[in-house]
Amino acid sequence: MVLILGGKGAGKREYARTLGYGDEEMSADVFSDAPVMTDLEEAVRKAPDQAEKLLEPLCKKELVISCEVGSGVIPLHYEDRRFREETGRLLLRLAREAESVVRVVAGIPTAIKGELPCGRS
Repeated sequence: MVLILGGKGAGKREYARTLGYGDEEMSADVFSDAPVMTDLEEAVRKAPDQAEKLLEPLCKKELVISCEVGSGVIPLHYEDRRFREETGRLLLRLAREAESVVRVVAGIPTAIKGELPCGRS
């Protein structure tokens, strides 16, 4: 599994497309058969108390795409802080399991673990 991280609008999906994945292969549903999970942070936002249960199905994906949520101002509301903490914990575990972790900034991918994937295997 390859974990792709970056800010909102940083080019994460565009990068996934360069690896040979089409929009029809991307889904925001963790439990879909799509090889690419998008918007992981939104899945956690919907059910932060279920984040731990997402690890196993996410590790079966080829790509997992998520916005980075741990930077910036600490949220005022408990629910927002909890969402950010749960997303961060899940991303830590996914990063440990991933063959490669790629951070995309301004459309430029950088490997922060392993090698940059060259395309679908």
